[in-house]
Amino acid sequence: MGLITVRGVDRGDVCAFKKLWGLDRSRHARQRQPVREQLRLKLVDALVASREIDADSVKHLVDLVHAIAPQPHSELHGVNVGGPNRRGGEVERLTVVRRRRQLPQPSDGKKCDGDQHQHANDDIGHNHLTIVAHPMPRWSGGGPAPARMRDTKDVTEPSPPRALTLGRHTFEPHHTLVMAIINRTPDSFYDGGANMADADALEAVARAIDAGADIVDIGGVKAGPGDVVDELEELRRVAGFVGQVRALHPDVIISVDTWRATVGRAACQEGADLMNDAWGGVDPQLAEVAAEFGAGLVCTHTGGATPRTRPHRVAYDDVMADILTRCLTEAERAANLGVRADGILIDPGHDFGKNTRHSLEATRRLDEMVDTGWPVLVSLSRKDFVGEALGIAVPAERLVGTLAATAVSAWLGARVYRVHDVAQTRAVLDMVASIRGDRPPALARRGLA
Repeated sequence: MGLITVRGVDRGDVCAFKKLWGLDRSRHARQRQPVREQLRLKLVDALVASREIDADSVKHLVDLVHAIAPQPHSELHGVNVGGPNRRGGEVERLTVVRRRRQLPQPSDGKKCDGDQHQHANDDIGHNHLTIVAHPMPRWSGGGPAPARMRDTKDVTEPSPPRALTLGRHTFEPHHTLVMAIINRTPDSFYDGGANMADADALEAVARAIDAGADIVDIGGVKAGPGDVVDELEELRRVAGFVGQVRALHPDVIISVDTWRATVGRAACQEGADLMNDAWGGVDPQLAEVAAEFGAGLVCTHTGGATPRTRPHRVAYDDVMADILTRCLTEAERAANLGVRADGILIDPGHDFGKNTRHSLEATRRLDEMVDTGWPVLVSLSRKDFVGEALGIAVPAERLVGTLAATAVSAWLGARVYRVHDVAQTRAVLDMVASIRGDRPPALARRGLA
């Protein structure tokens, strides 16, 4: 497992590839031998120089011409290159991750702080490729293995989005889902404990479903620091309540926000459909519970943070590369354990193990997660990165910023949205779907009368 930053692709190469792309976008033009061979040699040289893989492991031609698109913040799309590594001979999938263009330096001459330090250190005039190495999973299902899991050295385009199955329901790739937050905590950062009593929480569930929620996400522990909530107390807050919701709403998808396998097991026994592991697999047995009960699983990036801690001076060479590495590793591990592949989601983990700039970058590069083929869940609702971006300290006043981030995420292809404001989110998602052409207008009379 590792990251390699390739600095051997200069602007001249990219311009040449773009010229070819602009002159002729046909399949044959994109596969022109000289261009493919040229870039193959550069990629091989970089990998061998980094001592990550053997020169003989990449014998096929790497075609990045098809991957170049005229997008404002990026130069290259990802492609997958399979090959054995030096260390163990196992076949790995190497994902060549798109790298955004160089950001301008501050005009006031001040040095960048926090996660901006890597921008100042980037070589001006070069485009970087980040190559993320992932262990190749073994396919245990019937029929041929999915393309992303085959032991192959073929170059593939970004994986197509897959259908998502949760509970009794299957959703096609164009279908966006709203997950309503039901926090059963006395110290919730937003509602301050409004749903601690069973009656209040059940009423909140009913309101969310009426407003258009597809999923209700029930949690018994505040994400941030606070009073200690042990396993028994979390079970008391969550498990029995899941059973009540299932009895009253047999068709709704029930998610449980927990990192503990014991809580996940009890919730599944009461009828939960999805394990929302917001702390990045800190309890590895939670995935085993999801596999045992046929439940879905959310694999979240936290950068290795301890549950209920806030980030402090955290830094990444490339935050999206780290998100991809950790999320894909967890997703593939879950699939290998038997979690149904059509029930696994990945989540960039906004604010978790990240500062505001990290979360903003993760949002604008969300399409890189979408390109993996795994459905992407985002939890944006009224979070600190929204507040800091807009200078709004009070979570109750962050709705507009949340909806703006929601629209961007929807345009980039996220599928599931964990939110406090169901109706408003549903309206934003429907509007974006209509703009994309995935949803017809509710009415189309203007100019036709």
